[in-house]
Amino acid sequence: MTNQKDNRSILYFLTDTKYHVHRHVFLQLFALLYAFDVFCSVPGTLQFSIGHLFTFAAFYLIFNLTVYPNAYILIPRYLEKKKIFKYILSVIILIFICLFILALIVFFFDKQNVEYLRNADLSNIFQIMIRILPSALTLGLQIGGVAAFVLFKKWLEESQRADKLKSATLATELKFLKSQINPHFLFNMLNNANILIDEDPEMASQILIKLDDLLRYQMNDSTRDKVYLNADISFLRDFLDLEKTRRDNFEYTISKEGNINNVQVAPLLFIPFVENAVKHNVDSDDISYVNLSFAVRKNRLKFTCENSIPQKEAHKKVGGIGLVNIKRRLDLLYKDNHHLEQKKTDRMYTVNLELEL
Repeated sequence: MTNQKDNRSILYFLTDTKYHVHRHVFLQLFALLYAFDVFCSVPGTLQFSIGHLFTFAAFYLIFNLTVYPNAYILIPRYLEKKKIFKYILSVIILIFICLFILALIVFFFDKQNVEYLRNADLSNIFQIMIRILPSALTLGLQIGGVAAFVLFKKWLEESQRADKLKSATLATELKFLKSQINPHFLFNMLNNANILIDEDPEMASQILIKLDDLLRYQMNDSTRDKVYLNADISFLRDFLDLEKTRRDNFEYTISKEGNINNVQVAPLLFIPFVENAVKHNVDSDDISYVNLSFAVRKNRLKFTCENSIPQKEAHKKVGGIGLVNIKRRLDLLYKDNHHLEQKKTDRMYTVNLELEL
């Protein structure tokens, strides 16, 4: 049990954003320790000089060059996108830059090596390469270690995100089933249908058909990872139609713009906004409304939900998964590829949601 807790602590330290600064501080301390070795070239003594100080700075710079440009530029731009050749070429260039810095240090502060290089001719080029090779291999191993760590960290983050998404999706669906289409809602719909059987059999039949479609969608289609947008819009229309049978002064519109036939989205993504709109716009004096629009432009979907606000606030109804949960689900599903905006005036509440498809 203790080992499992320790492993989790390490994983959280490596992946959690709140430890972002701590990780960089730890890395810089390691870099300083790594570079400090130049003062200990002779065992048992510390040597300080201008040359050692510049060598220390060079080693510290080289260590950071093998980490930060690699982790934040080369790996995201090339390695993660499977551009292996470009990544290898970029790594070779980075190694040459680091070797050039080392060569400058050697030229200015290591007279013995400078004299050796001056006396070397083409017949000794192999010996020169042998002297350079260990440094190049060391740099390559450092860069490879950084790449392995970054890819491992990314794999951990994706695994954790997938687990969180699965848990959040299941929790959202369960809460939705329990609160949105709850027994009280079903009882009202069935009771309305029962009353209308004699007075308006056709209306009663329509209520039962829409209620059947509503529940069938929730129990079957909504369990998938993706659903067609048209199917989700039909679900919203059935929900609003049922709401309309319960209220005399209620109107709604649903508009579509662009080619949405092949657009797929996460299921039950828009119903929390519609549920919230319906729940807070009950007005006994004036006609209340809900207007929905879906527009697809340049691989982006814009969803707008507008609802009227009554002059007299109605009592808050119980139920609904709430906008806090839908925000959390959007963060897990679409990360930085979505934008949610909410506006409220005296008589209207508006939600604008943009998704990158």
